[in-house]
Amino acid sequence: MVLSMDRWVLGIARRSERIEESAKLLSNKQGKLHAIKADLTKEEDILKAFKWAKDNLEPVHILINNAGRGAKANLTEGETRQWKKVFDLNVLGLSMATREAVKVMKENQINGHIIHMNSVAGHQVLNFRGPSVYCASKFAVTALTETLRQELNQQGLKIKVTSVSPGMVESEMTNLHPNLTPEMKAVYEKMPFLKSEDIADAVVYALSTPEHVQIPELTIKPVGEKINDCV
Repeated sequence: MVLSMDRWVLGIARRSERIEESAKLLSNKQGKLHAIKADLTKEEDILKAFKWAKDNLEPVHILINNAGRGAKANLTEGETRQWKKVFDLNVLGLSMATREAVKVMKENQINGHIIHMNSVAGHQVLNFRGPSVYCASKFAVTALTETLRQELNQQGLKIKVTSVSPGMVESEMTNLHPNLTPEMKAVYEKMPFLKSEDIADAVVYALSTPEHVQIPELTIKPVGEKINDCV
C-alpha cells in the first residue's frame, strides 16, 4: 500500500526493507520515500500506519491499494485458510485502507485520489487452473470501486477513485515466482508480459488528469495477450 502527498511517499508492506532499498536508490530525487512495516490484513497495523503518517507527515492526498496475493486454491478442492488469506488482503485490507484514507481527506478537505490495483481477472473469470478465488476477490475490487465512487458522490466529495486492471505482469505472483513448477514455466514462456514500469506509468496517467476528470477503470494488457492466459 502507498500513501502520498506532493513532497513524500509512504510505502507500507510486510517486507518494508524492500521499500527502504528503493528509498536509497531515490535519495537524490525530489521528495522522500518512507517505509513502514505492517501486515495489511490486520486492522491494527493499518490504523498504526495511518496514525504514523498523521503524526509525522502531512495529510494523505493519494492512496494506492496495490497489496495483493493469489493462491492455488480452487473452489472445489481449496483450503479455507488459503481462501481467507486472499480475501483478507485483496478485499478487506483494501477496504480498511480506503476507509482510513477517506477519513483523512474529509477532515482536511482534500480532493484526493484513491487507486485500487485490480486485474483483468476482476472483469472476467479466467479459464485457468487455480485462480478461482483470486478472480472472486478481484471482482469484489471492481464492485468496491464503483461502490466507493457512488458513496463519494452521495457525500458531495470530490475524491477520485480509479481501478487499474493489468493483464499479465512480470512479478513474484507470475513468472518470477520462486517456486514455479516446470509446467508453469513452460506456460509463462509462451506469454507476453507487461513490466511493473508500465503499470506505474498508467497510475501516473490516472493521477495526472485535470481535477474535473476521473478515470473509473483503466485496463492494460500486453500486445498479443489472450484473456485466459492471464492471472
